Amino acid sequence: MDHFLYRDGQLMAEDVAIAQIAAEVGTPFYVYSSATLLRHFKLFDEALAWTDHLVCFAMKSLSNQAVLTLLGDAGAGMDVVSGGEYRRARAAGISGDRIVFSGIGKTREEMRIALEGGIRQFNVESEPEMEALSDVAVGLGVQAPITVRVNPDVDAKTHAKISTGKKEDKFGIPISRAREVYAMAAALPGLKVIGIDVHIGSQLTELEPFRLAYRKVAELTEQLRADGHEITRLDLGGGLGIPYARDNSAPPLPTDYGAMVQEEVGHLGCEIEIEPGRLISGNAGLLVAGVIYVKSGEGRKFLILDAAMNDLIRPAMYEAWHDIIPVVEPAPGHDFTPYDIVGPVCESGDTFAKERLMPTLSAGDLVGFRSAGAYGAVMSSEYNSRPLIPEVLVKGDQFAVIRRRPTFDEMINRDTIPEWL
Repeated sequence: MDHFLYRDGQLMAEDVAIAQIAAEVGTPFYVYSSATLLRHFKLFDEALAWTDHLVCFAMKSLSNQAVLTLLGDAGAGMDVVSGGEYRRARAAGISGDRIVFSGIGKTREEMRIALEGGIRQFNVESEPEMEALSDVAVGLGVQAPITVRVNPDVDAKTHAKISTGKKEDKFGIPISRAREVYAMAAALPGLKVIGIDVHIGSQLTELEPFRLAYRKVAELTEQLRADGHEITRLDLGGGLGIPYARDNSAPPLPTDYGAMVQEEVGHLGCEIEIEPGRLISGNAGLLVAGVIYVKSGEGRKFLILDAAMNDLIRPAMYEAWHDIIPVVEPAPGHDFTPYDIVGPVCESGDTFAKERLMPTLSAGDLVGFRSAGAYGAVMSSEYNSRPLIPEVLVKGDQFAVIRRRPTFDEMINRDTIPEWL
């Protein structure tokens, strides 16, 4: 469910007309619904109400300060994967004891910043990382709380580029070596083992891969406890998918996911952490673009938008589908036209959809890309010297620009010309 609906023929973001935002902010832009973000977070929170838990928003999906503050005020923790994300979370008012640091390439400087600023745990992914973290912690006179990310060799049955739990993937330690690695961690002076971490991928649309992975984690928990390790926390990752196309079958609900977690690991008495990103933020955002031209080609029509692959790269990178809808609701019985929907970037890959049936559109019309809240703005770039586009947050009948569009001068003046030129 989201809060982007037609009312009196106009697409609304909660109680604000998309056309009104476009008139004041200019296109293209991202717009997020506070009500949708909070609703999706609370669904996860309630799904784990049967145990001690923390829902850590995977902020790599959407890291704007306003969104982090909104979710943090509702009780969310944060899952970060870089020093920059850690700083963003802290700047948004998230306390260190609600921040989990994931990622396979943490630097010693990032470790130091998190240890000094406060951290709930590091999800470590290799023996060299453990040794480095121990060194940094000892140098600071502290112990770093850790889980070890295990790779359960479970096929998430998702896109190859977002699968993370098979043995050939770069993430985690093979579960077959986990007892050996935990013994090493326990012997390092700067580390305190507190639990196990697992994450098998993103955009999963069925529960069975999770179930298989968590069953292995439950077995490992018993083994590690028998070895003398104090396993009190299970970080079960994220990855629950969303329906990108309206005709897709709906992925499992957070309530179904929470019930499955209880079935598989509830008997262990561990605190549960999960790290959803896409399911919280994906359907909470739209990318709004304007039509520049309608171009007739050989046997096709092109809808040329002012948004491009640098603004939303998912279709070019993942062959991803986004529902694209007109901002003005079509009249009953309207005609459909097949369009190739493209952006102005000089790449054939700058194509959002091919032969997509749309109401007949003209230059100046507005369209919205649904399910664009996750991995949209955060993956955008300035390719072709196109400025990053604004982000807007809506709450009821109010909206605010939470990242403005930089000027061309601001973008260009970041470059420095050497004196010898």
